[in-house]
Parts: sequence; C-alpha cells; structure tokens
Amino acid sequence: MDIRELFADAASRPVEAARALPTCSPEQLNAHPLGHDNSIAWLLWHTGREIDVQTAALSGTEEVWNAQGFRDRLDLAAAGDDIGYGHSAAEARSIHTADQAGLVDYLAAATASLIEYASSLSDEDFDEIIDTSWDPPVTRGTRLVSIVDDAAQHVGQAAYLAGMPHLGAGVS
Repeated sequence: MDIRELFADAASRPVEAARALPTCSPEQLNAHPLGHDNSIAWLLWHTGREIDVQTAALSGTEEVWNAQGFRDRLDLAAAGDDIGYGHSAAEARSIHTADQAGLVDYLAAATASLIEYASSLSDEDFDEIIDTSWDPPVTRGTRLVSIVDDAAQHVGQAAYLAGMPHLGAGVS
C-alpha cells in the first residue's frame, strides 16, 4: 500500500467516528460534565480547527474555515477563529452551537483538505524536516501523523461524552 493511501485511510477515521456520534440535543452538545470547559461542541470544533490551521500552514493554502464558509455557518464569533490551544475557561465555553452537523461537516472538509495535501506529497516530502525546535526534529510525515492522532483523541473524547446517558441534565 502506498504511504499516501495509508495516510488517507488513517486520516478519514476520525471523521467516520464523528459521523457515527448520536445526534445530540443543543444541551448535550454544549454541556460541561463535571464543570469541564470542553463540551462536545468544543471538541468537534477544535478537532476541525487543529487540522485546518496546520494543513493551511503546511500547504500554504487558505483555511477551509474561511474558504468554505464555516466561519459564517457556525457563527462562533472571534473565539471560533482561534484553534483552542490554551483557551481560558471563558473562551472554551464561548464555543457554543446547536449545529452538530455543521461541526462534523467542518471536520470532514478540513480532513479532505489534509488528505488532498498529503496526497500531493512525494515519499521524500514525508521525510523532510519541517520543525527543528523539537529533539529530534519533526518531519512532515511525523507532523501529519500527529495531526491525525490529535483528531482521533478528541473525537474519541466527544464519543465518550455523547455516550453519557444523562448528559445535559443538571450539568453546568
């Protein structure tokens, strides 16, 4: 199997998992179980943003967030333009939407952009060092795997929350 095909398969799995989430009510989508700042909505939004922002930086293309109208569709104000790393409690809680389908559509579009980018790379491109601030330095392939790994973890967290039987009932 070609490395690009293998990568596309791995990268598409978080989207498949997000599409398999149960449909959440707005209360469930935006609930903060045990007072945690990251809701299902935040997790899905952040997953799309981390893929989108990093892909745009690697490929030199415009973020899907703006190019495909997700900024306007999801209407998350200035906090939505961020990526979510280091969000304060107030910033994380400001990611609030009833549009679960829109969040999953954004994740799918960002992932499609990631797969398209990775598909354009040569084998040598995957081995190119792109970040020397780490020890060992990070290759393009390692960064791409890291993006997918982060996405899988966050969608898994969203699935865990979506499976809570009383999510939204009496949770802040």
